[in-house]
Amino acid sequence: MISKSAYASTDLLDELQTTLAHGTVARRVETLRRVTDLFLNGAVDYSEEQIALFDDVFHCLMRHIEASAKALLASRLAPIDTAPPLTIRALAFDDLIEVAAPVLSQSERLDDDALIETARSKSQAHLMAISTRKTLSGAVTDVLILRGDDDVVQSTVNNPGAQFTERGYGRLVARAEGDDNLATCIGLRPSIPRHHYLKLLAKASDTVRARLEAANPPLVGDVSAAVREATRRARSAPSAITRETVIAHALVKSLYEDGRLDEHQVAAFAEGGKFDETNAAIAALANVPVAVAETMMVESRSEGVLILAKVSGMSWSTVKAIINMRDDLSGMDRADLEACRQTYERLRTSTAQQVLRFHRMQQTAGTAA
Repeated sequence: MISKSAYASTDLLDELQTTLAHGTVARRVETLRRVTDLFLNGAVDYSEEQIALFDDVFHCLMRHIEASAKALLASRLAPIDTAPPLTIRALAFDDLIEVAAPVLSQSERLDDDALIETARSKSQAHLMAISTRKTLSGAVTDVLILRGDDDVVQSTVNNPGAQFTERGYGRLVARAEGDDNLATCIGLRPSIPRHHYLKLLAKASDTVRARLEAANPPLVGDVSAAVREATRRARSAPSAITRETVIAHALVKSLYEDGRLDEHQVAAFAEGGKFDETNAAIAALANVPVAVAETMMVESRSEGVLILAKVSGMSWSTVKAIINMRDDLSGMDRADLEACRQTYERLRTSTAQQVLRFHRMQQTAGTAA
């Protein structure tokens, strides 16, 4: 026995053939509606081959229909995980945001490559739609941060399902200078790496610092609004010292106490992109508090690293690994390594020790204040 749906499908295919050959725009739109209904009624059960057939049909019909019909198609197909992939891609790359937005913001058929390609070539409205997706990988947010305007970046940072790379966080911290709302949102993200949090706090206004403290009620009675020293604030904030930071510091302490912490271990930490471990290790070898080393490590220039390394007696190859790690994690312009090497070779150990004593005094004064 042949079902009614089978008869309907056969009738529709006959109609489709006639419509594609001789139909008006209005008739194509009506046929598109019926094909969409047919697809949605069985989307869960269709095979890949059947979905590919719908892909071909949708493509043929979309060539000669008005934008409003394509926008309706996009809104109906966007939530469907098994939607025809080529159709979804064509809708996502449409110049009209009314057509592209539903699939850019919802469709699971779009992979990172398609989203990145769209974000690199389409309008700010297209980027805004992408920024609202349920989840966003670091590769996609990198492009949104790089190309997006202030509204797009704010929307991306506000998205709880967004992930960010080290380079992405570096660019965000740079963009947040002078933008209190953005700076606050970045600082409240639980995944922000400690070194980026320190940089954010160092550049933040009193308003931003107050907001971040307000988000952690236990801090209100403990940290005075008059305290401006960024590192002290960061070390007082529970959100700044993550579980990973505590583990990293404990590991370095164990290595140091066992006599196994040396320059080679520092280089290994740096080459692995492990900021907390590298910072704690160089602090231990230079015999300075971790807070002092952090302040010097997150400076925009490389002099702090050179001073700590010289006091620790490190070779240039290790210093270069540390500088490269800072550049990779911060998203800043690459340091001039040759100029750094020449400076490091000219730098006297006695001079480095004198500068380091000055940094220690600053830290002590800041804590006393």
